[in-house]
Amino acid sequence: MASPAATATVIILLLGTISFSQSRFVNYACGTSGNYTINSIYKTNLNGALVKLYSAANTSKSGFYNASVGKDSGTVNVLVLCRGDVQPDICRSCVKDSANNLTKLCPNQKEAVVWYDECMLRYSNNSVLKNLVHEPIRELFSVKNATDTLQFSKDLGVLLANVRKKAIELKFATGNRTGPDHKTIYGLMQCTPDLSVDDCHDCLDKAIDNDIPPGKIGAEIMKPSCRLRFEIARFYNETTLVAAPSPRPQLPSHGKDDIIMRTVFIIVVVFVGLVILLLILVCVFKKKPKQRTDTSTLQNDNVEDIRSSESLQYDFDTIEVATKYFTPSNKLGKGGFGVVYKGTLKSGQEVAVKRLSRGSDQGTERLLIYEFVPNGSLDHFIFDSTRRSFLDWEKRYKIIGGVARGLLYLHEDSRLRIIHRDLKPSNVLLDAEMNPKISDFGMARLFGMDETQGNTSRVVGTYGYMAPEYAMYGEFSVRSDVFSFGVLILEIVSGQRNNCFRNGQNVQDLTSAAWKNWQQGDASNVIDAILKNSSESTPEITRCIHIALLCVQENVEERPTMASVVLLLNSPSLTLEIPSQPAFFMRSSGGSRVNDISNKTKYNSMDSSMDLASITELYPR
Repeated sequence: MASPAATATVIILLLGTISFSQSRFVNYACGTSGNYTINSIYKTNLNGALVKLYSAANTSKSGFYNASVGKDSGTVNVLVLCRGDVQPDICRSCVKDSANNLTKLCPNQKEAVVWYDECMLRYSNNSVLKNLVHEPIRELFSVKNATDTLQFSKDLGVLLANVRKKAIELKFATGNRTGPDHKTIYGLMQCTPDLSVDDCHDCLDKAIDNDIPPGKIGAEIMKPSCRLRFEIARFYNETTLVAAPSPRPQLPSHGKDDIIMRTVFIIVVVFVGLVILLLILVCVFKKKPKQRTDTSTLQNDNVEDIRSSESLQYDFDTIEVATKYFTPSNKLGKGGFGVVYKGTLKSGQEVAVKRLSRGSDQGTERLLIYEFVPNGSLDHFIFDSTRRSFLDWEKRYKIIGGVARGLLYLHEDSRLRIIHRDLKPSNVLLDAEMNPKISDFGMARLFGMDETQGNTSRVVGTYGYMAPEYAMYGEFSVRSDVFSFGVLILEIVSGQRNNCFRNGQNVQDLTSAAWKNWQQGDASNVIDAILKNSSESTPEITRCIHIALLCVQENVEERPTMASVVLLLNSPSLTLEIPSQPAFFMRSSGGSRVNDISNKTKYNSMDSSMDLASITELYPR
C-alpha cells in the first residue's frame, strides 16, 4: 500500500507536433554533365539517394552526410554539409529543404548544387567525395562600403588569414576582429571534411583571392567544396561553437593579505563541496525505491518500465486537491492500468491524472500526470460516423504529419531512443487545435542510441497494429512502430478499423483491401466517402495510401524509417518505391492469413490489446 505521502510522478507527453525551422535559401547552380528523363533509372536513384541522405541526417549529428545509389551510368552520388555552428534539428531541416527544392530548381540535370544559409547540398553522376571542385562558384557582395576602405581591407585580410589557418586544420572556423569605426568584422570559413589539408588550403585560398571588391562590408563566396563569408554583424552561433577552456584562477603566493585571501578561498571551496555532497546524499536516499517482496515482479518491472530521473514530481496532497480528491465527477475514463481523472493545478493548468491500479503489475500506487486535451483521442473521431465528418482531409493530413514527426522525435531526437510499441488511434490525443499528441507510454521501451532492435518473451500491444516480427518472435525495433504508423494512416484515410474494412457488402482486412485496390489502380475505393467530394486532394490521399503500404511491408528492412516517412510526406516531388505485399495479407475475406501467428501469440480479436495492453478512454468534457 502506498503511504499518504506517496509521490505523483509527471510523465511528460512527447508531442506529435514537433516544429522544424525553415532554412534560408541563398543560391544554386545546375550542372552541365548531362540530363535525365523523368521516368529514368537515374531519377529513381536520385530520389533514393536523397531519402538515404535525409535518413542519415536523422541518425547522426556529424553535420556531414553522403550517399550513393545505383551503378554504372545510373549512379547518383549525393553530399550535404551543414554549417559547423548549427544545431542538429536545424541541420536536418536544411537537408530536407535542400533535397526537396534542388530537384525542382534543376528538374532534369544530372549534376546540381544548392546553398542555404545553414547547409550546402550537391549531387552528381561523378564522384563527390575527396574530390576538390572549384566550379560552379556563386558570389554575394554587400552594397555598402566601409568608411575607411584601406583600413577595413587591412583588418579584413588579417581576420581571413587567421580564420583560414584554423579552418584548414578543423575544416570549420570562425573569428572576429575590430575594424574601422570600432565595428567588429565577423568571418567564417568551411571545407567539406573529406578534403585533404592541401585541398582545403587551395579551395579557401582561391575563395579569398576571388576579387572581392575593396571595402565591401560583407561578402559570401560559395563553392561546392568550401565557402567563405564575412559581415560586420555576427551571423553565426557563438554558443554552439567549441569554447576554449577558461583559464584557471591564479592564487597569489606572497603577502599577508594574499595568505588571508588564499585561506578564505580554501575554506569556501571546502564548505561548498560539503554542501553539494550533502545534497547529493539526501537526493539519493530520498529517491531510493522501496524494496518489494515479489522479486520476480520487480525484475519484470525493471525490464518493461520507462524510468526517468528527470521526471517532474508533485506531492500526493497537491494532486488530491487538483482532482477534488479524485471525485467521480472528475473521472475522464478508465484504462487497463487505472482510472483517469481531470485535475486543475494551482497555476490553473488543466491536467489528466491516471491513478494506477494498486493491484496492477505496475507496483505500488503511482500517479501519472498528463497534459489535458479537450478533444480526447483520435478513435473517438475517426471511427464515429458523426464526428468523422468534422475531420476534412486538411485536418487528417495534419494529424498524419504530426504523428510522424512525433515518432521521429522518439526514434531519433530524444536523448534515448524510444520504441512506443502500442501506436493506435486511442493513443493519439487531440488538443483544442486538433494537433496530435502521442500518449500512453506504458509499453514503451528505451534504447541507447547505438541500439537498433530488441527482443522480448513478453509480447504486449494491440493486435492489428503489431508488426509480424514482433507478434510472432518478440522482435521489435523502430520499424515496428513504422508498421503501426502505416496501419494508422490507412485507418485515418478510410475512417474504418483495420480488422473490418467494409466496401459494399464485403468485409475484409484493411491492409489487404488497400493493397489489392492499389495494385488494381483503384486506391480511391479505400478512401473515406466523406473525403471523396474533395477531388483536388485525391492525389495527396492516394500518395498517403502508398506511403502506408511501404510502412506495412512484411520485410523489416524494406520499411522506411520515420525520417524517410517525414521526408516523403513533405516532398510530393519525390518518387515513391513500389511496395511489396503487406504482412498478414489476406487473399480473400474468407481465406487464411499467409503468416499465421504462432501458438504463443494466438489471438481471438484483431483489435484487442494483449497481455498488459493499456487502453485509456479519454472523453472531452
